[in-house]
Amino acid sequence: MKDGELLAGFTLGPVVHRGGMALLREVTHPDHPGTMLMKQPLLAEGEDPAAIVSFEMEQMILPRLGGPHVPRCIAVGHEPLPWIVMERIDGDSLRPLRDRLPRPLEEVAALGASIADALDSVHRQGVVHLDVKPSNILRREADGRMVLVDFGLSRAARLPDLMEEEFRLPYGSAPYMAPEQVMGVRGDPASDLFALGVLMYFFATGIRPFGDPKFSPELRRRLWSDPPPPRALVPECPPWLQEVILRCLEPAPARRHASAGQLAFDLRHPEQVALGPRSKKLRRDPWSERMKRRFHPDHQPKLRRPLASLPRQNAPIIAVAIDLEGGSTEMAEALRGMVGRVLETFPGARVACLNVLNGPPTRSGAGLDDSGRNAHLRRLIELRHWSAPLNLPEQRLTHHVLESLDTGAAVLAYAAQNRVDHIILGASAVTLTRRVLGTVSTEVGRDAPCTVTLVRLRDS
Repeated sequence: MKDGELLAGFTLGPVVHRGGMALLREVTHPDHPGTMLMKQPLLAEGEDPAAIVSFEMEQMILPRLGGPHVPRCIAVGHEPLPWIVMERIDGDSLRPLRDRLPRPLEEVAALGASIADALDSVHRQGVVHLDVKPSNILRREADGRMVLVDFGLSRAARLPDLMEEEFRLPYGSAPYMAPEQVMGVRGDPASDLFALGVLMYFFATGIRPFGDPKFSPELRRRLWSDPPPPRALVPECPPWLQEVILRCLEPAPARRHASAGQLAFDLRHPEQVALGPRSKKLRRDPWSERMKRRFHPDHQPKLRRPLASLPRQNAPIIAVAIDLEGGSTEMAEALRGMVGRVLETFPGARVACLNVLNGPPTRSGAGLDDSGRNAHLRRLIELRHWSAPLNLPEQRLTHHVLESLDTGAAVLAYAAQNRVDHIILGASAVTLTRRVLGTVSTEVGRDAPCTVTLVRLRDS
């Protein structure tokens, strides 16, 4: 079709991009202000037949997605040829950054956290992207948020997987494909975390961890052959960032982060990252270890079938707010008991222990308590004492002292910024003053962006 022609009421404009499976062109419509984009599959003779199947998948998936991390779907149609009309994102993709590598490590961590936020959003909606790469990630100019595009290879938990039903070859971008994708397993959210790990490694070092393989044997190598550690290529890479990147690149999905939300959490809280052997590596694993992973069944990565439920339902972030000054021993025990019951339901959850140090965060002398000790450090130690009976591994237990004049606002801000799924806190005792002025628990319960559990003592 030519520029100026009408398709379902949309006036066709110029082609702005031609990819491997589809093209994008500008369109306008009298009922929709501004310029939009129409996506159409490439149907010329000799084109990959997967192009139309993947386009069908995107037609099913994109209208079901919402939020700031995906383009808003305006309309879809099938006549006289398939098409999708979506909002035009004001902002460029991350692809141009590939020409200016490596990137500053602080930027790599910030980009990774923002991309993980986007992945977390679509994973919560039951969709795994399966083609995460720089050209499929746009950055909105207005707020800097990352937007995922091109859902043609994606897998939706509640939709049939046409790609799997009709094709047996793995589809994806070779440098970023997770080992399970190479083996034909689609639908594991951890596959997107692997691709993000590849992207962060690439942006941090300027080198792709597994190259750009063209044939199946080269693709399969990532199941058993590890890349050089980032610190071997960029000595100034901090151990915590290497720990996070190499965890993303683990061949076994279960050894990666439990969710994109937890990955974003680690990238924003480097001081909370538990450093293990991955953080200390300065060279690849020995040849003998790689051969074990390649040939010995006991050392080969265990791949999972697609998950039926959303990952954050199994691995939520739980924040528990603890009063270290006015709280009683009974309340501390009651809060631990509630956390324990939630962990029985969600054994993969991360627990963030919060305490608010009242006072402006930048005030002079804020670091000392009445006894001349560092108040922030003292609170951290007390939080660790409180959490010790939970017996959780370091990577699933973090501690945070927030400094604010408004306790409720600090807890709410933390929950929003870190995509917390569940807040647990003690209910304040009812007094005449608190009936008039309100309580922290009331404020948090009213305004929290997630589930809130208030723990009450019998006499409260």
